[in-house]
Amino acid sequence: MEHDSDIVIVGGGLNGPALALPLAQRGLRVTVVDALPETVRKNAAFDGRAYALALASKRLLDRIGVWARVAGHSQPMYEIKASDGRAGEGPAPFFLHFDAAEIEEGAMGYMLEDRYLRRAFLEAMGEEKGITQIEDRVVAQEVDALGVTVTLASGKTLRTRLLVGCDGRQSGTAERAGIKRSGWDYGQTALVCAIGHEKPHNGIAHQFFMASGPLAILPLPGKVSSIVWSETHENAAAIHALNDADYMEVLRPRFGDFLGDIKLKGKRFTYPLNLTIANTFVADRLALIGDAAHGMHPIAGQGLNAGLRDVGALVDVLCHAVRRGEDFASELVLARYQEWRRFDTQALAMATDLTNKLFSNDNPLLRAVRDVGMGMIGAMPGLRRGFMREAAGLTGELPELMRG
Repeated sequence: MEHDSDIVIVGGGLNGPALALPLAQRGLRVTVVDALPETVRKNAAFDGRAYALALASKRLLDRIGVWARVAGHSQPMYEIKASDGRAGEGPAPFFLHFDAAEIEEGAMGYMLEDRYLRRAFLEAMGEEKGITQIEDRVVAQEVDALGVTVTLASGKTLRTRLLVGCDGRQSGTAERAGIKRSGWDYGQTALVCAIGHEKPHNGIAHQFFMASGPLAILPLPGKVSSIVWSETHENAAAIHALNDADYMEVLRPRFGDFLGDIKLKGKRFTYPLNLTIANTFVADRLALIGDAAHGMHPIAGQGLNAGLRDVGALVDVLCHAVRRGEDFASELVLARYQEWRRFDTQALAMATDLTNKLFSNDNPLLRAVRDVGMGMIGAMPGLRRGFMREAAGLTGELPELMRG
């Protein structure tokens, strides 16, 4: 039976396009299906949402022709400072300090607004002849020995060799394949916004560990920072319901005055925090990447970075199989992708889970022990550089697209 494309990707947010581009650039025919109209995705205005891109992720975007489109809108992160904090007291002296100069790779990472990255992906896909974009919703998928038949809400069907789910934590692709998920709710909600401030941030990212959850202050271009502020579900709902002025009155004592006066910029958002990992990342002629495979706490800022590692690994596995003349959608080939990514993903998820549980409390003894432990890491150059390279995404088996 003839195939409409080699690979159908469900989900056109970030990981979907990041996967489609290198596959098409290597000669495969790719179809990306997304229910949200392109005009909506492409014309997003400033809303404060941004991503912390590790150095390895920046390399991948550079290799697939996207970074040049967004570099002018990015903010390098030269330092990361972590400290304890309490509402009303502001941040305590930092107990962990990472300086990019120590790893001699340039910035450890880059902050980039969502609106610029999405637009760049759409423009790049529009210029790639090997990619077909469809605005529709997948309602069914059926696998046979030769491929997958995908049915859209419009009634149209697509025939493909491999189906890839990039459709988020509640992945319909995974659910239709019978893939179950494991995880739990953190009892926390993230409050997300952008703030303007009087003083320059100098490319320094801050993480304040508050009793109810971490508060991340992440530098954007100019005197602007992105805020990811974790609170209990109950507190977050009450804070989000406030008007803008009262919202800032709650944030100010948590934020402190180290950047001078602060003010809200753009919209405010909330999203519940949970851990959810697919019990398998592959099935018959199917693979999951990004949040469809794993969703974790944002405390380490690794959500998108982990998804881009999936992209790099899957591109390596599929393209090596093509060069060897294998059926790239076969069980044996897809098992290589799962073996590569599953252990790393579980290790990262458990590390972020443990960190959140360890730091999201106000137990005096626990605070003292963890502060001493983090202080020891900061005082040992070799160990500190190891943590910095991990934060920059430079450890482990790197996919070809992420190598220097």
